[in-house]
Amino acid sequence: MQNRTTRRNFLKAVTAITAFNIVPRYVLGVPRRIAPNEKVNIAGIGIGGMGKSNIGNLDSENIVALCDVDLNYAAKTIQKYPKAKVYQDYREMLDKQKDIDAVVIATPDHTHAVISMAAMKAGKHVYCQKPLTRDIYEARMLAKATRETGVCTQMGIQGHSKEDFRLICEWIWDGAIGEVREVDTWCSLSYYPWGHAGWSSKFGAGRPTDKPPVPDGLKWDLWLGPAPERPYHPAYHPAVWRCWRDFGSGMMGDRGAHTLDSAVSALKLGPPVSAEATSCGLNQETHPLSAIVTYQFAARENMPPVKLMWYEGTRPPRPEELEPDRKMPKEGGLVFKGSKGKIMAGVYGESPRLIPESKMKDYKRPEKTLPRVKGTHEQDWVDAIRNNRKAGANFEYSGPLTETCIVGRMAIQADAKIEWDAANMKITNIPAANKYVRTEYRQGWSL
Repeated sequence: MQNRTTRRNFLKAVTAITAFNIVPRYVLGVPRRIAPNEKVNIAGIGIGGMGKSNIGNLDSENIVALCDVDLNYAAKTIQKYPKAKVYQDYREMLDKQKDIDAVVIATPDHTHAVISMAAMKAGKHVYCQKPLTRDIYEARMLAKATRETGVCTQMGIQGHSKEDFRLICEWIWDGAIGEVREVDTWCSLSYYPWGHAGWSSKFGAGRPTDKPPVPDGLKWDLWLGPAPERPYHPAYHPAVWRCWRDFGSGMMGDRGAHTLDSAVSALKLGPPVSAEATSCGLNQETHPLSAIVTYQFAARENMPPVKLMWYEGTRPPRPEELEPDRKMPKEGGLVFKGSKGKIMAGVYGESPRLIPESKMKDYKRPEKTLPRVKGTHEQDWVDAIRNNRKAGANFEYSGPLTETCIVGRMAIQADAKIEWDAANMKITNIPAANKYVRTEYRQGWSL
């Protein structure tokens, strides 16, 4: 009798152990292994704007969940995927729906970090729109979490997966223009009028004073997330939050993340040692009308120091070598200034060229040494998930890229030259400006 009881207890124990071992990996917060020919179960968070396009580029996968704080703004995307479960709170979605493999995050900048971190801790692969974060502390923590969790990450800088990005790197490494000591980068767009609403002409860059009711279908407190509390106003949402310092990352985060990408990679730039800014329309509520930032980067490997100029809301001087009948790239671009010549490239469609065109025609292009991406930037991410590799703009790369943009934005906000100690994550010459390194979260929110 005792032997039968012991055996029964043993079988119960074996059954319990077996049941534990076959619990899906995602229940334990560990990424599920996905076979190369298997579809990825994807959830979208923030699906009314850019997220709609990101999810659309992943239609070949399983779109299993959709989450947005504003159901009206997200209605068209929700209608497109009737089989997907719908949520307004990403925390509820991550807690309840365990079949999600990966999330696409395209919310306003101020919520990127908290949502990305929650997803990674839950064992989900993460695609997050640029800029990765609003402050440098957040960028460091997301890069660290990428290493610790083993999930596959990608920041939404689509140009990183395109041919032009690779050509710039290969030509510079080939010595096409010699040593590069200066780069001009720019985005000629401006956020003016702030808030894109009629009230801006009346109140300037200050906050609107009227308090309209929160629209049906919008969870305003959840939209605010970790940002300081303020009443709802259409000057913030939808789609016009970028100009506000509490929500957006400025033009440096918005377009700088795209534009500086090829410069950081081609010139193998580390963190800047300083950034000096001048701006027009600076205030405590919104990002300025225009600004110019001068970065200094130290020498590295066999490359000399670099001065990188960033122009927003304006353009750099026209290169002397550019033919009179040729235009500079329309919205944004780069001019690499080498000891033997210059390369000019656009960010939104204008391919890189040596200037003048006569030098381009004489240049013998090198072998293509960098791997090419087949498909979209989003598809590169899911391919990396299936093949257990790092995506091109993973957070260990895009975190430092984001930091470089944020250093420039901090110089704009300080309206001065800042000396940056990257190793200690500290502005050394203006202690008061270190408040921009790590922003304070609203009570109830944490990373």
